[in-house]
Amino acid sequence: MGIVVNQSIKNTLVTYLGFAIGAINVLFLFTKFVSPEYYGLITYILSSANILMPLMAFGVHNTIVKFYSSFKTRKSQNAFLSLMLLLPLMVVVPATIFGCFCFEAISNFLANENSIVKDYTWYLFVAAIAFAYFEIFYAWSKIQLHSVFGNFMKEVFHRICTTLLLVGLYLDFLNVEQLIVGIIMVYMARMVIMMLYAFSLRLPVFKWVRINNIKPILKYTSLIIIAGSVANVILEIDKFMIGQYVAIENVAYYGVAIYIASVIGVPSRSMHQITYPLTARLLNKRNMVDLKILYQKSSLSLFIVSGFIFLIIILNINQLYHLIPEEYTGGVLVVFVIGLVKLFDNVLGNNNSILFNSDYYRVVLLLGVILAVSTILLNAFFIPEFGINGAAYATCIAIFLYNTIKVLFVYVKFKMLPFTISSLKTVILICISGLSFYFWDFQFHPIVNIGLKTLLVSVFYGFVVYRFNFSEDISALMNKILKR
Repeated sequence: MGIVVNQSIKNTLVTYLGFAIGAINVLFLFTKFVSPEYYGLITYILSSANILMPLMAFGVHNTIVKFYSSFKTRKSQNAFLSLMLLLPLMVVVPATIFGCFCFEAISNFLANENSIVKDYTWYLFVAAIAFAYFEIFYAWSKIQLHSVFGNFMKEVFHRICTTLLLVGLYLDFLNVEQLIVGIIMVYMARMVIMMLYAFSLRLPVFKWVRINNIKPILKYTSLIIIAGSVANVILEIDKFMIGQYVAIENVAYYGVAIYIASVIGVPSRSMHQITYPLTARLLNKRNMVDLKILYQKSSLSLFIVSGFIFLIIILNINQLYHLIPEEYTGGVLVVFVIGLVKLFDNVLGNNNSILFNSDYYRVVLLLGVILAVSTILLNAFFIPEFGINGAAYATCIAIFLYNTIKVLFVYVKFKMLPFTISSLKTVILICISGLSFYFWDFQFHPIVNIGLKTLLVSVFYGFVVYRFNFSEDISALMNKILKR
């Protein structure tokens, strides 16, 4: 776990820096400088692009991680990596041609409820390609066990640039249309910078060499498109469908709530940058003993850390909403519901890495497709009835079902569960902390109130975790901090 802890800590710090900058953008700059209509439009474009991203990437970003370690010679590695760069063009080129001929029909469909979307349809497509190739180049660097710079580009770079663009909007250097163009250009620049960094670690050599196991590679990358699409549909389809059923301003309100709740998922995102390739190696070597250790330790560490973040958010959510415009305050329930979903995601540890790097990924893909369809149907039912709260209900039901099935599947096939007795202790600690501190209110400015309650919860939660040694890894990390 040494390299996992080392790079996970760095990635966590980088990711939280990005989220801190993003919080300033989402909670204060966007809400103050951009109208809800255009803020909703920007959120809609980026969410829709994320739905398309796995298709544009052709599943290559996952295939690189799974198969790279199975190639032993430099010549075979070069041939494999070259193929991975070219495969996405099999989708990108035909999709571009199709988009040119069917632009009117596509744009009319997307603008069915909100006509403002029509003029920005191409932005959605360009962003999807930029997202796709960024993930490919990021995977290229991860297989060299260099994930920190890529994580900086993924979490920090575009947010700093967005901050600068929003300041430019405030100073009247830009109008809102130029802001949207600028945001898309930032994502394109991010892709190019990531490409240059990835190639500095391992320069591609385009030379035709026969790849012996090409059939399972192509089968995997084709099927993993479905896996990535399923995951992104479950995560992003709510914002897309809100824009299809109700006024686009609601996408902005929902997006702010989702962003607040998504902070709970940061530890998982950070740790997965390094556990994903390590899990692939352990599976390729069939080292089930170390895989079980990694599974349980990653689950417990993520649960303890994300449980603390969940508490900080839920206990301070009412004060936080006092700091942003009143029209956004309807998302409090969304934060709680999606927060529970993110907490459950963290409890799974490296479950996704095990499934998508194993020979059983086809079954999981089938289940995922069923659940993605269920998500769409649930959103179609709940959103017209309950608005943005309905989108949260639909996402919660779908992801809880999906995660439960994945845990059970790993147990049946690998005889492993992510839970230990310390997992139960953590559940009890979270419940006690929530009930003890939720009703504590101070009569000060919201920022002071948030700071005081956060301090009290941090001392109590940290003391219990450390005193009763919930996790050896976290206790060791806390010992290092205390010694310093």
